[in-house]
Amino acid sequence: MYEKHFGLNHKPFAITPDPRYLYLGERHREALAHLLFGVGEGGGFVQLTGEVGTGKTTLCRSLLEQLPPEVDLALILNPRLDPIELVAAVCDELGVAYPAGSSSLKMLVGALNDHLLQAHAGGRRTVLVIDEAQNLSPAALEQVRLLTNLETAEIKLLEIILIGQPELRDLLARDDLRQLAQRITARYHLDPLGREEIMAYVRHRLQVAGVSRPLFTAAALKTLARISGGVPRLINIICDRALLGAYVEGRNEVDDRILRQAAKEVLAEPGRASLWFWRRPLLLPIILALLLVLAAFAHFYRWRPTLITAEPEVATETASQPSDLEMQITMLDHDPAAAWTALFALWGKNRDDDRPPCAQAVILGLRCLEGAGNWTLLRRYDRPALLRLTTPDGRSRIVLLKELAEQEGLLAINGEELRLPLSEIERYWYGDYQLLWQPPIMAELLREGDRGEDVRRLRAALDRLAPNAAIANDPTFFDQELTNRVIAFQQRHELQPDGIVGFQTILRLSETLNEPNAPSLGGNR
Repeated sequence: MYEKHFGLNHKPFAITPDPRYLYLGERHREALAHLLFGVGEGGGFVQLTGEVGTGKTTLCRSLLEQLPPEVDLALILNPRLDPIELVAAVCDELGVAYPAGSSSLKMLVGALNDHLLQAHAGGRRTVLVIDEAQNLSPAALEQVRLLTNLETAEIKLLEIILIGQPELRDLLARDDLRQLAQRITARYHLDPLGREEIMAYVRHRLQVAGVSRPLFTAAALKTLARISGGVPRLINIICDRALLGAYVEGRNEVDDRILRQAAKEVLAEPGRASLWFWRRPLLLPIILALLLVLAAFAHFYRWRPTLITAEPEVATETASQPSDLEMQITMLDHDPAAAWTALFALWGKNRDDDRPPCAQAVILGLRCLEGAGNWTLLRRYDRPALLRLTTPDGRSRIVLLKELAEQEGLLAINGEELRLPLSEIERYWYGDYQLLWQPPIMAELLREGDRGEDVRRLRAALDRLAPNAAIANDPTFFDQELTNRVIAFQQRHELQPDGIVGFQTILRLSETLNEPNAPSLGGNR
């Protein structure tokens, strides 16, 4: 209705997850990088969580568009299924034949396994994406975990992406789902946009829709940031109604008054929702009476004399005793700064307490990598890492993993070193890690046509892997020959062969180069 008035080609703030409008701010770019990295791992789990409306589904659509043609996709949008129904739905998505009305889980999994083996033999990979995964039952999640056991001697046959609301994190933190949580190789939580990102987000969507001039005043954008809380879906709903309001009034831009009115029309009035009972006069006395009864009940049971004396409990020899690690992490002060300082020291760097660790890492030529994984993933990175341990009372503590052997790890805790079996550490570690790594180039993205010192560094890194490569006329220019070399590297390491040097390619290049001065989990080289 208002598109022609503002010169728009189409509505810029529709709530449908159109990948054209995907705004890759810092948070969304990191989330997409984690998803792409996880998909390229060759099996296991990738987890993406976020509040309602933060853009998870749009990110998923963007990811699916970037999957190479040799990837088969199974997309489950309604996961409220029992284990048999879930496996049957996966088979249906992949076109796997099975007897109609089959209720045999063994038969379904067998048919799926045969299909995956045939696909693998034909050079194809299979990805299962489950949206709204917080609705999976524990039994269904356990069945999903068992699907990752479908594998050859070299590779797992199914890569799984779980997308859901924050409740998914709580679900996977359950002790009975610990085996699944430890198989997650990439994990990211998508937070709402910050104020600056909100302004960039609005500009981006307007530009995609065909308008480069501002349609919202600075005051309106400030109010939008406060009211929406940075949730993209709310931003879209409010902005769409605000543009309609400006059109109805014949205005060429949305001011603060119009945006506030739009927010009132599409959202519940601030402060009123929490006081809904004031509009129900008969309900308020009932609530107050119940509160008085509960207060009296609590007072009675708190102060009445004890009439029956129980025999004191006697500890038995089978009572569980706290381990050394449990005692250490329980007494450990929650001071992540000390752990970060120790990690920087392993890289021969002094940490500035006034700067965020990852911001200082960039200044020092390093990068932070954060995610969730397992011992196999950390061994592949081969870099000391900060592990987030959870104490028995539910508190988080950060410790430094300095060395990682086959069956044990060396932790730095409270200034002391503690060598423990991995099985003992796993009692308190759910997979969260942070580490520092040294990228061969400092740019976050390079592609054909780019020019600069980072292109020279990229050539030098590839030359170390192929010393006999031809010398370029202009080593600072990203030409077709360099694109071909990048594609060849990506193919060797099972990355998307697009010739674009992004997060995955840079990370895999860093791992392959194995910098001699970098600290390793086997001790400094």
